[in-house]
Amino acid sequence: MSEPLECLALVAPGPGLPASVERVLVDPPGSGEVRVRMLASGVCHTDLMVTQGVWWSDHPYVLGHEGIGVAESVGDGVAAELVGRRVLLAWRAPCGACRFCARGDARLCVDLQRASGRIRSADGGVVTPSLRLGTHATYAVVAAGQAIPVPDDASPAALCTIGCAVMTGVGAVVNTNAVRPGDRVAVLGCGGVGLSVVQGARMVGASVIVAVDRRQDKLDAASRFGATHTIRSVPGEDAAEQIRAATGGLGVDHAFEAVGSGEVVGAAVRSCDIGGTATIIGTPDRTARLDLAVSDVFFSRLTVRVSQYGDAIPDRDFPMLVAAYQRGDLLLDELVSREIDLAEAPAALAALETGDVLRSVIRFDQP
Repeated sequence: MSEPLECLALVAPGPGLPASVERVLVDPPGSGEVRVRMLASGVCHTDLMVTQGVWWSDHPYVLGHEGIGVAESVGDGVAAELVGRRVLLAWRAPCGACRFCARGDARLCVDLQRASGRIRSADGGVVTPSLRLGTHATYAVVAAGQAIPVPDDASPAALCTIGCAVMTGVGAVVNTNAVRPGDRVAVLGCGGVGLSVVQGARMVGASVIVAVDRRQDKLDAASRFGATHTIRSVPGEDAAEQIRAATGGLGVDHAFEAVGSGEVVGAAVRSCDIGGTATIIGTPDRTARLDLAVSDVFFSRLTVRVSQYGDAIPDRDFPMLVAAYQRGDLLLDELVSREIDLAEAPAALAALETGDVLRSVIRFDQP
């Protein structure tokens, strides 16, 4: 049995308090668990929300939920052959046994796989792994079902983005909505998730992909990722009217909201054609509210739905996304704005508030 390891981790000590790099102890994996030596971990807007205590209250947290690493050791019940393999980590891995999994609807699993508390602070207190992973650390312990083997011959910084942003965005297109070739699509919010929606729409053959964002640099990126039209949103202007104008007045078949704002959800709904679907992807805060005219939804026969994590089944979807990247269909290297070391991670969190980056990725395997 392997021993506890002392490692470095980005820890959020409490709601509203700044995250900092701390030393923690990571215990050996228990039954059905894997200890992973991290290679790369993307810094996501949800990490910032965890530090702020928006929805999460089990502080202190080890931040990070978009990671890739190498299986270092395994607990009972896990194949020894996994040791030494590169694994992409999933923050939502269905249990396979709850009432939803039993009826074949694993996307709604209510008993997600997770490791037991294996991370301790220097004084012995339990530290919670963010979103059941805690990948902003040199080691993490996860449930075996969260560790999906992937090839060793691709950039860890690129592949780690599949673990959250890419899965969430592409999955919303191909799993939640099954967007069809020729469909018209709008994407409101072009961060890492929104750009992944753009890519998913391009990959399935959407005829029109309208990208909307406040920042021109994000719109320029959207064009590179496959957007056919871009709209720079301005406070006080209705993005829905501009989307309709870009589609000959018809609106779109699918509008994806990737911000977490009730106002933007409303714009997504108003931008839809008859029978269209508006999909909420962005994680809202507690103040977000949705004000819709029921008549607009009723007479246009619209659907409003939610996509969480792209309705992922990780052991099915991760290999598909890796293969798309290897074929050149899915752009991942271009999604990474910069590669940083762990000491730079607090500054990367701050950059999320200003929107100055697409994705900062922490590299743990730098010389």
